[in-house]
Amino acid sequence: MEELTRQQIEILERLLAQGFIPVAFPLYAAMVGVRKGGCAALLDPVSGGSFRVYGEPCVLLEGNLTVRIAHQGKSWFVWKKLRVEATSERVLELDGFVGELKMLLEPRL
Repeated sequence: MEELTRQQIEILERLLAQGFIPVAFPLYAAMVGVRKGGCAALLDPVSGGSFRVYGEPCVLLEGNLTVRIAHQGKSWFVWKKLRVEATSERVLELDGFVGELKMLLEPRL
């Protein structure tokens, strides 16, 4: 990963102040991982001193990033052969995580 700019460091400090925790995901070494509660996202540093969310924020399963799938009429968060149902509580937590993350990533004047 290239060196972060002052603006990117300020964004990460805002995230930390709101309870987000930096986390490394080895398969995504060029990204900055953040988690809060049972949710996580990958942040891609972009020119201009900001970040973009890489892929879809997700629920963590045993500390690993999941994907959301539909199977037999239900929605699931899956990592390899493990899965948890996308219950209304999990989806609500993820929606709150995404909303807060997007708000904190917005440029400050």
